[in-house]
Amino acid sequence: MSAVSSRLPVFPWDKLEPYKATAAAHPDGIVDLSVGTPVDPVPALVQEALTGAADSPGYPTVWGTPAMRDAIKGWLEQRLGARSVEHTHILPVVGSKELVAWLPTQLGLGAGDQVAFPSLAYPTYEVGARLCGAEPVVYGDDPTELDPTRLKLLWLNSPSNPTGRVLAKDELVRIVAWAREHGVLVFSDECYLELGWEAEPVSVLHPDVCGDTFEGVVAVHSLSKRSNLAGYRAAFIAGDADVLGELLLIRKHGGMMTAAPVQAATVAALGDDTHVQEQRARYAARRAALREALEGHGFRIEHSEASLYLWATRDEGCWETVKHLAELGILVAPGDFYGAAGERFVRVAFTATDERVEAAVKRLAR
Repeated sequence: MSAVSSRLPVFPWDKLEPYKATAAAHPDGIVDLSVGTPVDPVPALVQEALTGAADSPGYPTVWGTPAMRDAIKGWLEQRLGARSVEHTHILPVVGSKELVAWLPTQLGLGAGDQVAFPSLAYPTYEVGARLCGAEPVVYGDDPTELDPTRLKLLWLNSPSNPTGRVLAKDELVRIVAWAREHGVLVFSDECYLELGWEAEPVSVLHPDVCGDTFEGVVAVHSLSKRSNLAGYRAAFIAGDADVLGELLLIRKHGGMMTAAPVQAATVAALGDDTHVQEQRARYAARRAALREALEGHGFRIEHSEASLYLWATRDEGCWETVKHLAELGILVAPGDFYGAAGERFVRVAFTATDERVEAAVKRLAR
């Protein structure tokens, strides 16, 4: 075993391959609801902005163009309600997963430091801690119960992947106050913030949460879900200017630059709300159809008030559920991919096409 592989957990999706083969053998083909990857077209105005900037022979800057920073600033203020945003509060990143995986390393964390994340969470939070030699620590519903002595980085994720749970504003206020009191840096993964269904997600950058300063808080945002730009790797972070300044310096040395055409596409995407509402309507219809079908099939849905997933259980081991659905030609993600607390749940994405969602609904109804 290599030194790198010994530090990292097993890549979970490899374990799903046999069930994927079973689902693919269905006479009407597989309905893959295991991964939350967009399948709908990139909005035309974004494609036009990308191709319009295709003649970009020079190196882009790590900090991005002033136009992109202006677009991010405007979106933060208009959509999140953030106040007094300056360019120093903004930093583009090459997709949010890259940021999550390498953030602890770029912050200079290592042995003796702790990185905390929810007990049901995106696996890359743990990967990021292990890559730099820090200790990964999981927490339940309340991170303020953690011992802050060695805690350097606290991850929040609202709306949650995989559960779709949304942290209420008063919870965020209390957590941010506790973290500031103990000198713990808060990074809030808010990539699903525009996909609230039964709750209205609130950013840590909202003044009701962080007050009149971004000190000690940073929000992570992505255009992958809201604008179908997963293939563009368009994302950014916003918040504490001192933290972002250090990260900017490090990322300059590392050459971590968002491609110039993608920067132009980001400006177009953040400047248009119509395509976001159109995509929300598609997801809302798919969500409603799958939820009704799953509940009719004997599933119980918990949380799921936001994001692109239904957190579902039949009160059995998650791999039993995965097997059962694979035999119907439907592939889902087992809950234990996201932590031991998910061992009796599956995560069902509603990012498949309308035709494939309809196929899943019909199979579940039989």
